[in-house]
Amino acid sequence: MLASPDTMELIRDGDARIATPLCVDLDGTLIFSDTLVEGLLSGLTHPQQLPRMLAGSRAALKRRVAEVAPVDPRTLPYNTGFLAFLKEQRAAGRYLVLATAADAQVAQAIAEHLDLFDEVIASDGQRNLKGEAKAAALVERFGEKGFAYAGNDRSDLPVWKAARSIIIVNASRSTREQARIGAEVEAEFGGRPAPLRSMIKAMRPHQWAKNVLVFVPMVTAHALGEAAAWTGALGMFVAFCVTASGIYILNDLSDLAADRRHPRKRLRPFASGALSPAVGVAMAAVLLALGIGLSAATGTFAIIAIYAIASVSYSVALKEFPLVDIFMLAGLYTVRVLGGGVASGHTASLWLLAFSGFLFLSLALVKRVEEMTAVARSSGNRTAARRGYFPGDIPILQTFGCASAFASAVVLALFVGSTAASAQYGSPELLWGIVPLILFWQCRLWLSTVRGHMHDDPIVYAAHDWVSWIVAGCVFALVLAADSNLAHIL
Repeated sequence: MLASPDTMELIRDGDARIATPLCVDLDGTLIFSDTLVEGLLSGLTHPQQLPRMLAGSRAALKRRVAEVAPVDPRTLPYNTGFLAFLKEQRAAGRYLVLATAADAQVAQAIAEHLDLFDEVIASDGQRNLKGEAKAAALVERFGEKGFAYAGNDRSDLPVWKAARSIIIVNASRSTREQARIGAEVEAEFGGRPAPLRSMIKAMRPHQWAKNVLVFVPMVTAHALGEAAAWTGALGMFVAFCVTASGIYILNDLSDLAADRRHPRKRLRPFASGALSPAVGVAMAAVLLALGIGLSAATGTFAIIAIYAIASVSYSVALKEFPLVDIFMLAGLYTVRVLGGGVASGHTASLWLLAFSGFLFLSLALVKRVEEMTAVARSSGNRTAARRGYFPGDIPILQTFGCASAFASAVVLALFVGSTAASAQYGSPELLWGIVPLILFWQCRLWLSTVRGHMHDDPIVYAAHDWVSWIVAGCVFALVLAADSNLAHIL
């Protein structure tokens, strides 16, 4: 056990700083996140708890959030560079204090996990220990100029002013400049990675590939030469992209704890701490507002509103219900086709909707099987966090997915032999070549999934797969060859 702060003046090791207790802030300093914001976001998955969480003072709010949505200290995004410094200070004999405005239940759990701090001073459900209140508490405990303090935020300025020496961690330029005025700076630690790159990554631009589905009704309606159709479809494409990015961010924010336990998702910007949850909330609000504005301008507000409501419902609650989540994912793919039809002025046919419904159900099952397989392989958990499946469900999910793939091929074959195909195409018999191509492509996706090669959304996977590009090129060539106008020219 280390010496108490009352006897620190007796320690003589050649470094006066070691004799000064070091008080360490939690949110934004020791960890690259905010435990209160994370708790509130986690509470979105339990909406019945929100009224209880939001009532009362800020200190009471923190206590209720800590009770309803306790943090897992093992998975938090710790500032590893600063944490290594604290371990060195502890090894040198320094008295360390976790001094935070977070609730004491949260702070105590983290302190016990790290086994690094000698004392915890935190909000207690009645007193919110932030800013001036934290400064007063530390002065009362250690005396004026009787402690060192490590912080990161403007709210830490009163604490730094009362401290003997300061450590600046992950602070903005203006905060660093103000903190240095008249202060003895022990050390400074940099912040997160470049925010712009992390913000772009959080938007998942690679996922925008699936929004190409909005152009499918144009292709099937032989309207590639219509400028008005292109204008509407492009507007719909951009609206889907920004709206989807905003919802991806909301999904990541509501799923932080689960993502941190996932072998790959733990590297996402919010789960890893590269971006703070507060930044994510602001980004999501801006992107969703932009998507709604674009949809209103293109006359597709209802489509985007349905997509946004369904996506948020999926992220907040429906993803936890087995099979419901899969049908929701398939529906979100299909909404893109519907939206493209409305925006371009060429409504999707019942044949197209039936085919795409089975196809997207198969792709949704690919995504879920891949996720469950990865979790079972990496951790052996009985179930994935916020999922209603067990590893033993994988075989039946694979069966559902393969059946859906073959059902989509049957629907496509029925269309090729229908009077509708004869009316739309000059050489409809050429379309028969598409049936085995589509079935081959889906079977290949399933084989890749079973072999562990599927590490992303299947459409994103296909966008990086050369075989998928060859299949897509052959399908497009067959459609052009079967087209009435081209057949007439030939």
